Formats: sequence, structure tokens, C-alpha cells
Amino acid sequence: MNVTSKIKQPIFNEMELFEKKFYESMTSKVALLNRITYYIVNRKGKQMRPMFVFLTAKMVSGGIVNERTYRGACVIELIHTATLVHDDVVDDSNRRRGFFSINALWKNKIAVLVGDYLLSKGLLLSIDNGDFDLLRIISVAVREMSEGELLQIEKARRLDITEDVYYEIIRKKTATLIAACCALGAKSVIEDEVQVENMRKFGELIGMAFQIKDDLFDYTDEAIGKPTGIDIKEQKMTLPLIHVLNTCTSKEKSWLINSIKNHNKDKKRVKEVIAFVKNNNGLLYAEQKMVEFQQEALLLLDNYPDSEFKDSLILMVNYVIERKK
Repeated sequence: MNVTSKIKQPIFNEMELFEKKFYESMTSKVALLNRITYYIVNRKGKQMRPMFVFLTAKMVSGGIVNERTYRGACVIELIHTATLVHDDVVDDSNRRRGFFSINALWKNKIAVLVGDYLLSKGLLLSIDNGDFDLLRIISVAVREMSEGELLQIEKARRLDITEDVYYEIIRKKTATLIAACCALGAKSVIEDEVQVENMRKFGELIGMAFQIKDDLFDYTDEAIGKPTGIDIKEQKMTLPLIHVLNTCTSKEKSWLINSIKNHNKDKKRVKEVIAFVKNNNGLLYAEQKMVEFQQEALLLLDNYPDSEFKDSLILMVNYVIERKK
């Protein structure tokens, strides 16, 4: 049994029912929309986000989920899917998880409208059922994700990112949605704000570790669905690079910045940058930081009694930093 199946085991039935509810939550009277949403549903990823919702809910409540939990999971997945559809337009990307992206098949205009549709469906699902407490959690995540993306674009132009700014970017861009999943899972079944905040923090820490792991993939040759050095080509400032820029000599720093700004399409130069970052402990430093976030996340689970749901969450935290793609 692979790791994802193992993680899913205690919530297998919930995930089966969730899939049906998720598909229903997307339906429309417009045939074109239904064709596109059918395409989306059949090319789903690992569904980590709904898994976080159900596992968190069950861990904090001693095994209980309710209709609010399902709605919360659907809203998160609708909004996550909307952001992916929009991201592919922004990045001018033709592939998503090995398949053609929506914008590649139906063009940008339709992709943007589909993203908007999914976002509104998510918000309405909460409003129609009076889940305003859950909607608040999700809306904060949507706002922060937009801010994170724009902060990254603003900083990439000047290449002046400090480590603190980098953490702020990845907290908003990636970690905030996983934090919302965990807060939402807890909030759907209990009223205890301390526990809800505890779970939000847990999700945020995993999200931070998750993004650093993604950054590290840019420096490895393993088949992960994106070519090595792509972040450098896109002038994205990631932790291994930021650390090296802050610790190398001024001469090396100007060579690095010049390489990223003016020679990021030159394969040989990109390879030299990757080698330089590796040789100057950039990867080692980023790995240490990633493990710090992971350990901090695991500590937050210590307060909960042992259960299969807690075991799955621990497995998930470890999988985030051990995954190969």
C-alpha cells in the first residue's frame, strides 16, 4: 500500500462520499461548464487538502464528522481548484499534473471565467448553509494567497528578498490554504477556539515545510514533473538561493544576481548557479529549516490522544518532507 492510501485509510468512506459531493457542488446549467468541471474532477491530484479537513476534524472530535465538514472540504477544494486554473493562466502553463491545463484546451478567457465560477460556487456553498464561521477562515486564505503571489512578483523584480520576506511569501502563498483546511476541519466539529487556532498553526507549519520541499526540487534531477532550474529561469527567489546570496562574497553575489536577471535562459549558466548554491550549503540550510517546521508541527499533535487519525496526520507531515515529487 502506498503512503497516500495509508494516510487515507481511516477516512476512506468520507473521501468516497466527498468525491460525489464535490462533483455535485460544481454542477451548472451550462453544458460547456459541466464538460470542463468533468475534466477537472477526472484529473484530480492526491486531494491532500480535503484529507487534512477530515483527519483534523476526526482527531479533535474523537472520530466525528458532519455535513459542515463535507461542505468545508468541498469549499476548500473548489477554491484550491479555482486558484490552480487561474495560476495556469498567469504562468502561461499548458500542463497540470501531466495533463493539458484548462487554458491549453479552452483558452485563457474561458479558464479565467471557470476559475471565477468555481470561486463563487465555493463562497455560495458556505453562504447558502449559513457556515459564516467557515467562510471567514476560507476568505482570509483567499486574500492571503493573492497577497503572497503579488508580493513574490514585486520582490522578484528587484531580487532583494530577505529570508523573513521569503517566509512571509510562502506563508501566504502556500501555507495559508493548508492552515485553513486544518482550522476548518476543527471548526466544523468543535467550538473550542484554542484548538481551532492550534490546528490552524499546525497546518501553517506543514505548509511552510511543503513549500521549502518544493523549492528543493528545483535543485534535484529526479523526475518530478518540472525541469530542474525552472525557478531560476522564472527569477523566483527560493530559500537555498536566498541563503547563499546572504552568505557569499559581494563579488559572488553580483555574479549570482546578474546570472538570474540576465542569463536565466542560458542552460549552462543556470547549471552553474545550481552547482554554486549546492556547494555553498544552500540545500543543506533549506533542508534544516524544513525539518524545523516539520518538528514544530508534530509537537502540536502531542496534546491529542493517540488515534488512527492522529497517526495519519503524523504520516502526512512526514510524507510532506520525504516525498519524491
